[in-house]
Amino acid sequence: MELIQTRSGPLVQAQCVPLERHWSAQSRPLPVQPIFTPRATAVGTPARVFHFTTRIQTVCEDVIRRCPELSHIHSRSVLYTFTPARNRSVYGLQARVTPMRFRDGALTRRYRGTIYQVQRYYVDGVEVLYLVTFCLPRFLDQSFEEKLVTIFHELYHISPHFNGDLRRHGGRYDVHSKSKKAYDVEMGKLVRHYLVNHPNPAMLDFLKYNSVELRQAFTTLRGVMVPRPKMFPTGFVMR
Repeated sequence: MELIQTRSGPLVQAQCVPLERHWSAQSRPLPVQPIFTPRATAVGTPARVFHFTTRIQTVCEDVIRRCPELSHIHSRSVLYTFTPARNRSVYGLQARVTPMRFRDGALTRRYRGTIYQVQRYYVDGVEVLYLVTFCLPRFLDQSFEEKLVTIFHELYHISPHFNGDLRRHGGRYDVHSKSKKAYDVEMGKLVRHYLVNHPNPAMLDFLKYNSVELRQAFTTLRGVMVPRPKMFPTGFVMR
């Protein structure tokens, strides 16, 4: 989460940022942005739109339903978004989960002598406790199994208490286990178990295509993109 410092400059910039953000299908829909520049089509040709975050949300919710290790996750309090990758390298951040609470689900924390509160997000009146964000097109340019491992990797970071905090492993590597490679090996086992006798494998087909192939198949690729949550000094009031 991004800190809003208490010194005058950054705090002045923060004064236009709300302590709460609300989106609603009826009055203020979630912001949807194109992932790539829309492809031109011939006159009279219908546009083919691929909504990435809607499709990835469907997969993630299916994973949560069918994986006992993730049954603690309440899908309505998870918001799926995307962010543009800074470059076209296949190496780097593929996805991230952002907790909307501090340790043990606390709404405030002390940082350098100042108590901060976290910005809160609501969608259709339901508070969001986690943002799951995919870096595009980098995530799309992984293999099919690597994409599923990434999905499981991020969802597994969500605390078993589902309190807005991350899963804590204890010790020096509290949030990320000692070995990312070993962590992903375990996620690979969960992926293979998930795929066995899957009742609707067609829902996963789009994960078999890379970014170039999806751009060729669809006129427009788009998805939900929201700002990362910020922290404010306790008692900060918008003017």
